[in-house]
Amino acid sequence: MKRFYVSALTAVSIIASAPLFAQQADTSPASVQAGDYALDSSHTLVRFTVDHFGISEFFGTFPGASGTLSLDPKNIASAKLDVSVPVASVSTTNKTLDEELASADWFDAATYPTMRFVSTKVVKTGDRTADVFGNLTMHGVTHPVVLKATFKAGAVNPMNKTYTLGFNATGVVKRTAFGVSKYAPLVSDETTIAITAAFEKQAD
Repeated sequence: MKRFYVSALTAVSIIASAPLFAQQADTSPASVQAGDYALDSSHTLVRFTVDHFGISEFFGTFPGASGTLSLDPKNIASAKLDVSVPVASVSTTNKTLDEELASADWFDAATYPTMRFVSTKVVKTGDRTADVFGNLTMHGVTHPVVLKATFKAGAVNPMNKTYTLGFNATGVVKRTAFGVSKYAPLVSDETTIAITAAFEKQAD
């Protein structure tokens, strides 16, 4: 009975503290702290989705991204974003496929180890949304890409005490335009990108 009582108290304590963590996150863009941010690689993920032979959708991820964000909530148009993604980190549910995707037949990670997106213009489209125009360099080729970004929230991370911003973004690219043409169009040329990103504020 005593053990159950202690466990019950622990559960109540966790439940009671949960709202405190939730309340820290502020979804209002006006509350965002202006400044320079660094991408939190541990809590950022780039996902791609293709149509697989018209049978199903198939996706993979690129963990390990790094980058910077300069942001002033009073002047969204002045925002600057620069993000790099290690190509060799490509990950699916299949180790053999991961190795194939990193090979010269696909992304050729040995020759082109990094994908990079550098913003050229940011246009506010709503209270919490913006179109981020930029240049994507992949497989040695650079093309303009538009990412549709949504601000999720800002808060002090309760674990490391760092002020952090969260965003989601989506975009579409044609992989053949970057020279990644294996099995196209049986494996769709059009590739959807979905990004969840966290940025940590740097010291002034």
